[in-house]
Amino acid sequence: MKVDRGYPAPPAVVEHARQFHASGAAPVVPRVAATVLLLRPVGEGFEVYLIRRVAAMAFGGVYAFPGGGVDPSDSAAHLDWAGPDPTGWGARLGLSPEAAQAVVCAAAREVFEEAGVLLAGPDPNRVVGDVSDDGWEAARVELEQRRRGFAELLAGRGLTLRSDLLLPWSRWITPEFEPRRFDTYFFVALLPEGQRTRDVSGEADHTLWVRPADACDRATAGELTMLPPTLITLGEVAACDNLAAVLRAAATRDAATPITPHLDLTDERFYLP
Repeated sequence: MKVDRGYPAPPAVVEHARQFHASGAAPVVPRVAATVLLLRPVGEGFEVYLIRRVAAMAFGGVYAFPGGGVDPSDSAAHLDWAGPDPTGWGARLGLSPEAAQAVVCAAAREVFEEAGVLLAGPDPNRVVGDVSDDGWEAARVELEQRRRGFAELLAGRGLTLRSDLLLPWSRWITPEFEPRRFDTYFFVALLPEGQRTRDVSGEADHTLWVRPADACDRATAGELTMLPPTLITLGEVAACDNLAAVLRAAATRDAATPITPHLDLTDERFYLP
């Protein structure tokens, strides 16, 4: 993939852009969000978990990674915490410690809500096993419906948030013309041993595990619809030979500087700054 070729924009996105520029409206303020590339080993390589948002949602009909908006209340929540502390996370993400804690919590919460995968354990060195039984599902639904907070869920089960299982990768901001905009922090995480993804989110109508390079090829062929942040991120991890290489790459990534794609309406393609 070459940046100077650009990336085709879905027709609905092009229409949003034309309407926005015709209206003269001011862009909305992006909402801070987090998303997670769940990875698992397969053969000599690895696969990534993708979900397709339902058509009625923002960016509906496109494939993306599990994720969602940050809950500001998580910035002050008391959590048993493993891995870099909020100050360390803040330095890596270019945020205050409080804001960084909220972003990391959002990443862990959303991957549990949307994929049924919990990045937490009974102590800083362990991760819970299978979390697909009825009791865990009831807890997930309470969380999804905001009847229980993430910190409350973990504390109630005596669990420690394994922030060390999340590795920052990049940061993308939705273009100004979109009616809903997000300032999204991208993380990578390995699927914990003993856990499995589940198609539990009402926000997705299709899910799949796929090799990153194959996902890029299928997107180029028009089989999978993706926006530039997803497609480019898949290309970046596909350049890694194995999971160990992904983890090494994540250690030196710039996860604080935001990237905003530019849509050229003359050829209806996205370009990077």
